[in-house]
Order: sequence, then C-alpha cells, then structure tokens
Amino acid sequence: MKIEVVRHLFTFIILCLVQVLVLNHINILGCATPLLYIYFIMLFRRGYPRWAVLLWSFAIGLCVDVFSNTPGVGAASATLLGLLQPYLLGLFTQRDSPDDMKPTMKEFGTTRYVYYTIICVVVFNLVFFSIESFSFFNWLQWAKNIGGSSALTAILIIVIENFRKR
Repeated sequence: MKIEVVRHLFTFIILCLVQVLVLNHINILGCATPLLYIYFIMLFRRGYPRWAVLLWSFAIGLCVDVFSNTPGVGAASATLLGLLQPYLLGLFTQRDSPDDMKPTMKEFGTTRYVYYTIICVVVFNLVFFSIESFSFFNWLQWAKNIGGSSALTAILIIVIENFRKR
C-alpha cells in the first residue's frame, strides 16, 4: 500500500470527523456553514488518476451525507467537484510544471492559490445549495447561503493552507 493512499485515508477520516462533529453545527447568521471537506478534493495532485479522484470525492461526499442527513446532496456536489478538479487545477498550473505537482500555496503562489480555492468553493457551494433547495422560490436565501458558506469555507481553507505552508 502506497504511503500516498494512507495519507489520503488519514486526511479523509480527519476531514469527515471535523465536518460531521464540529462544522455542521456552525451556522452563522442562518446562512454561513463551513464545508471544509471539499479541501480534501482540492488536494489531489496533478497527475492523480481521474477515476480515483471521482471515487474519493464520491466517498467523502457520501460519508458526510450519511452523518449530516443530507441525502445525496454532498455526494453529488463532491463528485462534480472531483470531476472538475483536474480542469480547474490545469487553469492555474504552468504547462511545464511536473505531473505530480500538488496544489499548495507554496507551489502556486498566494494569488493563484486563492483564486483556485475561491473557484472550487463557489462551484461546490453553487451545486450544493441548488440541489439542497431544489427550487429558486427563495432565491435570496439561496444566494446568501452560497455567498456566506463560500466566504467562510474559502477563508478556512486559506488559513489551513497557510499553517501547512510553514
């Protein structure tokens, strides 16, 4: 068993536990809930097999769904982000960068990493809250949920990445 798989499994378990036990109970102003488990999907290196990214993404989404009482919402959103992650990663990497490059703030630089994080988080939250509300009847609350959760999640991911960088 490769050390990379063990590292992914450890990160998977930690982020699932943190999301389910702590972050799901945080709801700021009724519209901002941090969805930190998407950070796991953002961490896959550039040359990682796409089928494995999709499988890991679906697994973490399903795991959070089971314990959060959101049937299929997290799994669908995480799987879509897992599908788009290699393409989003390609937007911010240079063509001559190595195939096994990990998307970190140290590799990308602060500005490109912040943009990468914001795009991934907004795409995930857009899909997540669209599926969760399943209608645009209360579009103002839908927009608040997307904006608040995206801002809170992006800030949390950038702070964690700053600590990892050191």
